[in-house]
This record gives sequence, structure tokens and C-alpha cells, in this order.
Amino acid sequence: MLYYALVFLVVALIAGVLGFGGIAGASASIAQVLFFIFLVLFVVSIVMRTMRR
Repeated sequence: MLYYALVFLVVALIAGVLGFGGIAGASASIAQVLFFIFLVLFVVSIVMRTMRR
């Protein structure tokens, strides 16, 4: 999931440099959502791992 967030971030950066504002904004927002989902799942997995021990 983090890989896809980075891919959308790179697409947003390239689109922004080339002047495609709509595509850059959409890609950046998708990357942001995927990154926050990754963070939530990462924290949940750490908490679950510490509770098992």
C-alpha cells in the first residue's frame, strides 16, 4: 500500500511539473489517503504484536 502511495505521489509531482493541475491534485489526494490508511494499519499491527507477547 505504501508503494501505491509513493507511485501516486510521483505521478502528482510529474503532473504538477508539466502543468496538469487537476491530475496532480487528484493524484496527491489519493496518495494522501493511501498513506494515512497505511499508517493506521501499521499502528494497529504494532499494537496487536505487542499485545500478543
